[in-house]
Amino acid sequence: MTVKWSAKTLAAAAAAAAIAVLAAACGSGGSSAGAGGTATPGDQPVTSRGSVISTARLPGIGTVLVTPSGKTVYSPQQEAQGTILCVGGCLSFWFPVSVAPGAALHAPSGLDGVLGTVRRPGGGTQLTYNGKPLYTFRLDGSPGQANGNNFTDHFGSLSFTWHALTTAGTPAGSGSTSSSYPGGSSGY
Repeated sequence: MTVKWSAKTLAAAAAAAAIAVLAAACGSGGSSAGAGGTATPGDQPVTSRGSVISTARLPGIGTVLVTPSGKTVYSPQQEAQGTILCVGGCLSFWFPVSVAPGAALHAPSGLDGVLGTVRRPGGGTQLTYNGKPLYTFRLDGSPGQANGNNFTDHFGSLSFTWHALTTAGTPAGSGSTSSSYPGGSSGY
C-alpha cells in the first residue's frame, strides 16, 4: 500500500496514535468496542437515556449532526444505501456511532430525517440517519472540529468520500475544513 501524508496530518495522526496507545496501556475507560471487538476511541454506545444525536453549527459548514459529546458525525457516499463497507483498516480512522441494542432512538426537534440502526459485519449496532451509517473521525480531537468533511481516502481497493451530515441528511458544505491528503486522497 502507498501512504501519502502531509506533515500536518502526519503529526496529528502520530499524536492520535500515541494517545490511543497511552490510553490502552493505562486501561482508559474512554474507549468503546467497535466491530470485531477492537477498542476504538470515542463515545460510549448510546443507551436509551437522552438523545442519541444532536446538532451543532460549525463555522463555514453550517448546522450538522453531532454525537451527544459534540463530535461531528460523517457518512461516506459509498454507504448511502446502508451497506457497510468501512471495515478492517477503515475502522482505525472512522469510528461507527454505536447504540446499545434496543436503545430508544431519541432525536432533538428540528431534525428532518429518520434515525435507525444497522447491524455491523462481525457484530455491533450502528446508528443511521436516513439510512446512512454514521461515523466519527479520529482526527477530530474535540467538539466543533470537522476535519473529515469532504475527505477522500482508500482502504484496500475501496475509495471513500466522507461528508458531515446536515439535519436533512445531506452532505454539509465544504467550508474551509479538511479536503484530503496531497494528491487528492489517502491510502492508509
